[in-house]
Amino acid sequence: MENKTPSFLKSYGFSLLLIASLIIGALLGLVYKEDAGKFKPLGDIFLNLIFTAIVPLVFFSIASAVAGMQNIRRLGKIISAMFFVFIVTGLIASIIMMIAVILYPPALGMNLNLGNAVNVEQIKITDQLVKAFTVSDFTELISKKNMLALIVFSILIGLATSAADERGKPFATFLNSGSAVMMKVITFIMYYAPIGLCAYFAYLIGVFGPQLLDSYARAMIIYYPTAILYFFIAFSLYTFIAARSSGTRRFWKNIIPPSLIALATGSSMATMPANLQAADKNGVPKDIAEIVIPIGATTHMEGSCLAAVLKIAFIFGIFNIPFSGVETLLTALGIALLTGVVVSGIPGGGTIGELLIISFYGLPMEAFPIITMIGTLVDAPATMVNAVGDNVSSMLVARILGSKEWMEKS
Repeated sequence: MENKTPSFLKSYGFSLLLIASLIIGALLGLVYKEDAGKFKPLGDIFLNLIFTAIVPLVFFSIASAVAGMQNIRRLGKIISAMFFVFIVTGLIASIIMMIAVILYPPALGMNLNLGNAVNVEQIKITDQLVKAFTVSDFTELISKKNMLALIVFSILIGLATSAADERGKPFATFLNSGSAVMMKVITFIMYYAPIGLCAYFAYLIGVFGPQLLDSYARAMIIYYPTAILYFFIAFSLYTFIAARSSGTRRFWKNIIPPSLIALATGSSMATMPANLQAADKNGVPKDIAEIVIPIGATTHMEGSCLAAVLKIAFIFGIFNIPFSGVETLLTALGIALLTGVVVSGIPGGGTIGELLIISFYGLPMEAFPIITMIGTLVDAPATMVNAVGDNVSSMLVARILGSKEWMEKS
């Protein structure tokens, strides 16, 4: 009889393995203390592999995805309303987490001397935007230090490929092939992740002490309650706006299966069939549901917006950078929105989002594994918020395009 892997282990097995590797690394650090620095080269190998592969991965994945969007114009009002809802809900989620981290800083009292960080208060936001989205030479694109500029260029390449029609099809095939190859490269690299992260965490804990673990505990104390409150309060408010009290009642009556599937699988894509079924029961028009929910499964992540703000505030605390000031908070909102609404649709988007945070603020690359762990720890509740948020968004789009009685008419 064939042994089947339990669905929970199949979905979260690798995440559990990473958590276990970090726990082992922390224990090694506590045992070896300052001598744990000898494990750092094993961690550096993992970081170097990831950083080497990330640039071609971003280019091929984004350019190939945009090149395939040949029917985007005919979607018309649905697409416009959908992205309006995605941006607004992403901003609200980001602002809520920003308030939470200001009231309860996730890395209070920490100060790791891993490198020279940029004093973000000294840089004008206009200069940041110019340097973030553009470079003066093509060779500068081929660097992890200019991720946003690379994303913009990749989008332009994808649009040009699509606009070239028949002449662009061979190049589109090349982009698709390159994306598949780079994803396989990332898969191979991730086989080494448990060893690399274990070694790097042993170094961090051994050299900088158990106080780093206390900061992770503070981060989880912030994220889990905030995500749960957002799930129940914000989604209830959104559905009330979409269809008043009857919409809220129908939503909570039908959303339990998608919520549980999202928690069990850790995948917004796996939740899509149940989400579409729930949207149908909620009375969302079929054409709206079949556009908003599939696209939302890859490009709309309110849970990721919550996590992005937490990561920024956490890494600011780690490097003793004040998380305050209008420019700092606005750029944090922008990065969170980009991470949760745009970059989330890219394969390996979480990694790219973390690199965006590091490169945008000029932080040392040793910060990467520190905030990567946060993404792993918040994966389950973040996925639930992400997936269910797509269902809520379909109801809001139906309200924008229809009358107040759209649900009754359906």
